[in-house]
Amino acid sequence: MIQQDMHEPDDWEKVLWKHHAYPDNYVPRRSFLASLQRNPNFRPYTYWPLVILSCSITQHLAVIFIFLPVFVRLKEHTLDPRSLVCISVLCFFLGYVFWNVFKIPEEATDRHVNHLKILKPSIMMFLALMSLSPVLRTLTAATSSDSIWALSAVLFILNALLADYTVTEVQGAHEGLSSVLSMNAAVSASVVLASRLTTDVSVFALMLFSIQSFALFPMLRRRLQSSSIALWLSVTIGLSILAVWLVSDLSRMVMWLYVAALLFITLIAPAVLIWAQRYKNIIRGPWDVAVPKVN
Repeated sequence: MIQQDMHEPDDWEKVLWKHHAYPDNYVPRRSFLASLQRNPNFRPYTYWPLVILSCSITQHLAVIFIFLPVFVRLKEHTLDPRSLVCISVLCFFLGYVFWNVFKIPEEATDRHVNHLKILKPSIMMFLALMSLSPVLRTLTAATSSDSIWALSAVLFILNALLADYTVTEVQGAHEGLSSVLSMNAAVSASVVLASRLTTDVSVFALMLFSIQSFALFPMLRRRLQSSSIALWLSVTIGLSILAVWLVSDLSRMVMWLYVAALLFITLIAPAVLIWAQRYKNIIRGPWDVAVPKVN
């Protein structure tokens, strides 16, 4: 127990290598109270920067609610899969243009080498999806559709919970475990949903769209967020409007639930976090473990 005296001793020093007439855990009252710190590293949040940061979650949910209506339209044969392939290829080249426009300084300056490094795996992925489409179409033929819907819902929930919503992009940095699991969950959900389609070209179109939505777009999203706030907000608004429009044709109730979730995440949750800051209370003092300072 810390001992306290009414009078401050004149010969006391906070060192252990000197011999004192006081125990090692002795601290004078005035010195003890002067060393107390409340929320030493506290930085108050402001509303609009939090709204901008929450757009990462908004965009991710919008992509999921764009993907699901696309699957439904493919299943009901109201969307031509060849049109979806063309849209996916166009979005790929458009995203690649933005990727190069907002290139970070640490990247290599040899553009020809970068183009070849991107082109080769893209062609390999394209051919792999084409060859695997017949296999994926019959992958869950013995499984009931109810089980497929439940499994895909769980996988998409895991995808949203484990997704990487950080802002900074570091050259050479590897994806974290949670972001890799998130991408795998979304692709797995896409695979089981694609197995409910009736044609190979529909399976190929859906899987190509899935790879772009859940594997490539998150990387572009982080680059846009760290490069251009105006474009970042424009993409957020555009994706949200597109998702609401696509979902509205399927179910009005789901559309309103989705709109409520977007409003809560983007506008209400930041305000709740700012309100909760007043209850933050972290006290630091001499009882904490000392941190050595090495020059």
